Amino acid sequence: MSIATFDDVEAEFDAFDDWDDRYRLLIDLGRALPPMPDAFKTDATRVRGCASQVWLHPRLADGRLHFAADSDAAIVKGLVALVLLLADNRPPAAIDTGEIRARLDALGLSKHLSSNRTQGLASMIARIGELAATSAA
Repeated sequence: MSIATFDDVEAEFDAFDDWDDRYRLLIDLGRALPPMPDAFKTDATRVRGCASQVWLHPRLADGRLHFAADSDAAIVKGLVALVLLLADNRPPAAIDTGEIRARLDALGLSKHLSSNRTQGLASMIARIGELAATSAA
């Protein structure tokens, strides 16, 4: 199955029997992210609160928010890709961090991620919310 939407991820997660397969899927999602130019990896685009390095660079085009993103850790990069499936290419006002958290919680991630990764995921979602609010203003 080709992963193009969050619904595709949910279907794949449901099809897997164990978390090793789900972690591999996350890593594959991260590998599929378009490369982020090094010029975008600045202190201003770095997400605070993540143990790993995570960068989010927003761009508003045609009324939609687009993100370039990267991480220096494979699973975290997959988590970034997962969040972007729910936030990228949407009007800023349509980005709902509560919905993002709820959909990720439904995957059971919080029970299977370290506390550092869980906190980092929350920081990514919060940062996307901030960027959306700033872009909408």
